[in-house]
Amino acid sequence: MFELKSELVSKREAGLYRERRVNASAQGVHSLIEGKQYLSFCSNDYLGLANHPAIKKAFVDAVEQYGVGSGAAHLINGHSQLHHDCEQRLAEFTGRDRALLFSNGYTANLAIASALLGRKDLVFQDRLNHASLIDAARLSGAKLVRYRHNDTGHLQRQLEHHQSSSRKLLMTDGVFSMDGDCADLDNISQLCTANNACCMVDDAHGFGVLGVNGGGLLEDLDLNQQQVPILMATLGKAVGTAGAFIAGSDDLIETLIQQARPYIYTTASPSAISAATLCSLDLIERENWRRQKLAELIDYLRCGLSALEFELMASNTPIQPIIIGDNQRALAISEKLLKQGLLVTAIRPPTVPEGSARLRVTLSAAHEKQDVDKLLNALNKL
Repeated sequence: MFELKSELVSKREAGLYRERRVNASAQGVHSLIEGKQYLSFCSNDYLGLANHPAIKKAFVDAVEQYGVGSGAAHLINGHSQLHHDCEQRLAEFTGRDRALLFSNGYTANLAIASALLGRKDLVFQDRLNHASLIDAARLSGAKLVRYRHNDTGHLQRQLEHHQSSSRKLLMTDGVFSMDGDCADLDNISQLCTANNACCMVDDAHGFGVLGVNGGGLLEDLDLNQQQVPILMATLGKAVGTAGAFIAGSDDLIETLIQQARPYIYTTASPSAISAATLCSLDLIERENWRRQKLAELIDYLRCGLSALEFELMASNTPIQPIIIGDNQRALAISEKLLKQGLLVTAIRPPTVPEGSARLRVTLSAAHEKQDVDKLLNALNKL
């Protein structure tokens, strides 16, 4: 067996060791851990839908009809009517021709790169992209070109420098998961059009949260399928269920069905998840108050942090990072907050750049202003 213990010891000494906390309650703003209740500020359940009674009922009812496991890959015998209905609903919801379901966002991003790119192709990525996008590019065999975070001037120079007759794909987060800011998609999509590159957006943290109807960053910026041909978003965050989808043209989706190995060789997700997602999409579209309340809480938290003289990042999303810098100090502050009944995760390298360890505060529409006050008061004491 490999020598592993010394590496684990080194991680602990560097403040990079990760530990799981076992949550004995439903996902929400209150977590039961080791018999103690905590107020949580580290969930991606942005709209408070993960434990919604109507969504749970839709899931249970679907289990009664379809069972639990799907039993096969989509192309064998695992593609149910509920999967089909959910894909059609997602296409309609995002204003795109078609949508394709995946078990998670990681495999969806791998599917895009593996199906569309080869060794002679180019893929351009923001330096702060999610790990799944970076891994997807590397595994595709295409040449990976990185540009400085949200620096469209640098991106333009990179696109112009790497002129090629091969395919060029730009892959970017819509909302960056650790900083909470949004990609400059207006300019990025224009640069892609001007340089014959295809634009792909991973809107995992924007879908459901941004836009008038919750359609995400693309809806918020009024960018259509021609401007951003490939949209990927996850369903386990604001939607409150599980899985992911890719939406785009009929030719894109058909190509993924025929060529994307992560789709072809993966067992389909349980049909009940699609039933729950269908219910959730209706709630997201109908209950605008969730997004409105969330926006108010974001403003309230930012005002409070500013009054405490914390440096704020350029984020108008539920992700509000508090930069600490030192790994051990970020861990220590997280532990002190935990002792006060507040669950706030310390995020450290390699998830974020060296020297930028932080507390990643995330808000939910299920929070109340008094919950935010508890966090602000605790931070003030620290």
